[in-house]
Amino acid sequence: MGSVSASRTAVGILSIGDMGVGIARLLIANDYRVVTNASDRRQCYIYHQATQDRARRNGVELVSDDVELCNTADYILSIVPPRDAFATVKRVVTATESARYQPRTNPLCYLDLNAISPRSSREIDEILKTSRSPVRFIDGGIIGAPPRQNDDGSWYRPSIPLSGPEDLASVSSSGSNLAAVLNTSHVGPKIGSATGLKMCFAALSKGFTALAIESLTTAHNLGCLSELKRHLENFNPGAAKAINSVTTMPPKAYRWEREMEEIAKTFEADGGFAEDESMFRAIAKVYRLVAEGTELGLEKVESRARGNSVEDVALLMAEGTAKRKEKVE
Repeated sequence: MGSVSASRTAVGILSIGDMGVGIARLLIANDYRVVTNASDRRQCYIYHQATQDRARRNGVELVSDDVELCNTADYILSIVPPRDAFATVKRVVTATESARYQPRTNPLCYLDLNAISPRSSREIDEILKTSRSPVRFIDGGIIGAPPRQNDDGSWYRPSIPLSGPEDLASVSSSGSNLAAVLNTSHVGPKIGSATGLKMCFAALSKGFTALAIESLTTAHNLGCLSELKRHLENFNPGAAKAINSVTTMPPKAYRWEREMEEIAKTFEADGGFAEDESMFRAIAKVYRLVAEGTELGLEKVESRARGNSVEDVALLMAEGTAKRKEKVE
């Protein structure tokens, strides 16, 4: 999928987490130049250094600040925890309003690929429209796991739905190639459609994982976890397979908490459901318990120690709920 034009195209990624690294590797494999700014001094030193090391290991170029990032990149992909989506677009606005920002022939294109509600996406669009920033905005989301190269050299790629009055192909001459490499699709002309698709998909997948956490933990406490698994295998094999999602969830729980809140906002603002009809505010609290009230919250994607089996997840969740109960009593 690489091309001559792609080799001259630079993509900025904020930030270089698990998904950001996967997308960076995919782009670099297709002759793109990938850059990031990992010099945020507000982060603790260990996190700051780990991000820079991760970028270097994966061929991502480090720039000194956001202005250099915006001067270098043709596109910026925002791939951050949901809570940081607004802060990230404001960083880009500040950089492109700087006197050091260089005029360009092709406009800088900003793709918000975060797990946020359509309303949040519309607010980000408004931030860019009301600023002096000459940045084009495309709404988007990521559905699936991070890109990875298969043994045969081909790539697994998640789906990246995009929406808005402009698509990648209309923004610049290199947009069509980038759209193909990233496996994007244009959902429609409305800002928020792509983000909404992501929210509806995540509600069904990560919502089920939260239900599985509660069911498995309760079965553990009742001493019938093995019987629950056996009955699922015999009478609901789809669910029997799906409950394994709890083992990949622990390192992501802190992000999923806010994502569930964004889903709740989506269903309320765009689905027409009342706040007291939304189960996803409660599901957000389940993921907060995982992240802040159990040992599972200490897990990192690149170094897993606990929660690698359904049984261990249930055990650690049971310990967490027991400790919480002791504190209350």
